[in-house]
Amino acid sequence: MKVNRINNRQIISWALYDWANSAFAVTIMAGFFPVFFKQYWSAGDDVTQSSFHLGIANSSASLVIVILAPLLGAIADQGGSKKRFLLFFALLGIIMTGALYGIEKGAWPVAMGFYVLATIGFSGSIIFYDALMVDITPRQHLDFVSGLGYTCGYLGGGLLFALNVVMTLNPGWFGLADASEAVRWSFLMVAAWWGLFSIPLFLFVKEPRPAEVTLKPLATLRRAIRQLSGTFREVRRLRAVFLFLLSYWLYIDGVDTIIKMAVDYGMALGFDSNSLIIALLITQFVGFPAAIAFGILGERLGAKTGIYIAITVYLFVVVWASRMESEWEFYAMAITIGLVQGGIQSLSRSFYARIIPADKAGEFFGFYNMLGRFAAIFGPFLMGWVSLATGSPRLSILAIAGLFVLGLALLFFVDEQKGYRMAQTLEET
Repeated sequence: MKVNRINNRQIISWALYDWANSAFAVTIMAGFFPVFFKQYWSAGDDVTQSSFHLGIANSSASLVIVILAPLLGAIADQGGSKKRFLLFFALLGIIMTGALYGIEKGAWPVAMGFYVLATIGFSGSIIFYDALMVDITPRQHLDFVSGLGYTCGYLGGGLLFALNVVMTLNPGWFGLADASEAVRWSFLMVAAWWGLFSIPLFLFVKEPRPAEVTLKPLATLRRAIRQLSGTFREVRRLRAVFLFLLSYWLYIDGVDTIIKMAVDYGMALGFDSNSLIIALLITQFVGFPAAIAFGILGERLGAKTGIYIAITVYLFVVVWASRMESEWEFYAMAITIGLVQGGIQSLSRSFYARIIPADKAGEFFGFYNMLGRFAAIFGPFLMGWVSLATGSPRLSILAIAGLFVLGLALLFFVDEQKGYRMAQTLEET
């Protein structure tokens, strides 16, 4: 296989998509949607009931991606169409995010439906965004480039989120009636931000053309299904890939659950929603330099070592959160999470990219994102269910500690060097 040459314009354009879509991840998924869903669209409902509905929404979106991800990745590899699929899912996410603006107070089922579709668009686009990474940089720079993407995400998402937070705290400065109107305008701003900063990827990132003549859609689908069956067998045969995917499935479940449910958890403890939003903003700006630092750490000490460190910190955070009593602790926890959140995400992506065949990146990243989304089905649902069943939000956050422990244990048995050699062998056959 021809080794990719470094093209800074392609790398920056690729990383800017993280800058673009992170506005949705931060402002919508982690920030305003949980608050607005509980206080505006679910006004008058019990807090544990609205938490359960939010968990169902996150889990439903993830279930769709679980079903579609591997097949979509296989189709994209067959037709050399990663960018086209990315565009489709990005547009779905952008349109549905903007549509949240018009949903009336108390209409939580409608808000839930639009949010599910927007999350499907966001998650679906990530499959093809991740797969494009192996096309723009040599393997030895994967840790840094992956970290650069997350760094752009933290900075870009954080900047827009900061503006949105100021709008909600001081709506009169912007000619808005109240905080509710400011939040609704933030949905439109996220949609515009996501669309605008996605443009460089579609203009400047070059996707390699398929070696064979592109098949008709139906023939492509049939061939992708056959190839997907073969990839299932390859994943089982590639021990490093198989074990890493199991490990990733477990620990990223905990990470994603904390991202999506942290604000909801803080509100269940009785903390002020504005304080929680500011804490989330702190996480973003701490995560900005930390993500690039983890990329450098990965190149120097190895991605696996960096993931070990991050999982250990998350275990500490979960135990701490279950005993938390005051808002200052939530701020301190936000800083701690910011130090490792981007690191565990970026190093997981680059570690995985290193042990898979580059010519089947779409398929293999389909499996990667399938497990990431499958984890995101279980985690929020588990947290919401435990909260509803026990009436204790503290037990709900503690319930996910076991996922980090099992993920850490499985990661120990992943042999990166052997996985890399086997991936090279498959590329040559």
